[in-house]
Amino acid sequence: MTERTALAESLPTTSVIRISRASFDPARFAEVDAASKKTAQYIIPAVRRLPGLLHFYSGVSPKGEMVQVSVWDTDEHAAQLNTLKEMVVDGRRDMEAVGVTFTPIFHYPIDWTWTV
Repeated sequence: MTERTALAESLPTTSVIRISRASFDPARFAEVDAASKKTAQYIIPAVRRLPGLLHFYSGVSPKGEMVQVSVWDTDEHAAQLNTLKEMVVDGRRDMEAVGVTFTPIFHYPIDWTWTV
């Protein structure tokens, strides 16, 4: 798809979605959920300081999966999270301490948007 269609939100044509996924033993859900809330206290302020962030969402499932989805104006701005200390050192340390295993992170160019 070479042409983008924006139905509900106007985004820069260079926008990307960054998806970070992880898994854990569902029996440790309460620990992981608490750790996620703890890490949010220092990750959110750090991410807010970065240029280019449009949206950021994080969720932890009782089924043993967690995800962070963010929307950035450019791939270069999304890549800032790859070196953000609060994310790659502090957050990773705290989440791995409760048994979280991370999978590779991917960036996806946005082809179209739609909001209900």
